[in-house]
Amino acid sequence: MTTQQLIDQIKKKKSFLCVGLDVDLNKIPQHLLQTEDPIFEFNKAIIDATHHLCVAYKPNIAFFEAYGLKGWQALEKTINYLNENHPEIFTIADAKRGDIGNTSTMYAKAFFEDLAFDSVTIAPYMGKDSVEPFLAFKDKHTILLALTSNQGAFDFQTKLVDGKELYKQVLETSKTYANSENLMYVVGATKAEYLSEIRQIIPDSFLLVPGVGAQGGNLQEVCKYGMTKDVGLLINSSRGIIYASNEKDFAQAAALKAEELQKEMQAILEAK
Repeated sequence: MTTQQLIDQIKKKKSFLCVGLDVDLNKIPQHLLQTEDPIFEFNKAIIDATHHLCVAYKPNIAFFEAYGLKGWQALEKTINYLNENHPEIFTIADAKRGDIGNTSTMYAKAFFEDLAFDSVTIAPYMGKDSVEPFLAFKDKHTILLALTSNQGAFDFQTKLVDGKELYKQVLETSKTYANSENLMYVVGATKAEYLSEIRQIIPDSFLLVPGVGAQGGNLQEVCKYGMTKDVGLLINSSRGIIYASNEKDFAQAAALKAEELQKEMQAILEAK
């Protein structure tokens, strides 16, 4: 998917919502556990109920890996279901990979070719040769961890190195990578006050913003400091949507939560 196709979807749906699929068998409705593939059945129901309200889905790969082969099969069925039924929706493999060049190439093949995701999240710690193999894929996007929403982000990301915060050096250095136009970045919603300075470095890049909802991030603040002329934001909500109910009405409850965010986003877009 090209960036322009993503922008077109945002305009059409009046939404820049990304729904995170973090499937925990201990949290999903009990009746699904009797099905052949509870993870996929849960995802399918969430997708069917919310696809008209969002522009992206983000399966968190760890929540599939944890269940071994059955988890990977559920992931494959989920991405295939999305690509076959909603090809216009942007898909994110939240895998947080990043390794030496030949290994990164294999990770990229796994998510871009075999599973046909539109994008994958990448940890930048190992530098250029761990990131560029992902960037080499045409019309695929590499989402670099820049400033994350977790408490431990302050352990390294905001430390001064030669007088500049490390996350800013990550942003600036990444712009020099081959095919850097395929980069997006993760910036946590709980770090909204940093967005103005981030936009000075990457004024037009799309940002994947987790942390709205369960983690306490504020949508209005994120949009105030982070929105571009093409929106440039994908606001992710996972637990706040998919676990709105653990009863048989879970999909309808998820749709209501997604609609609340979509309506708020629509109001922001119309006020631009």
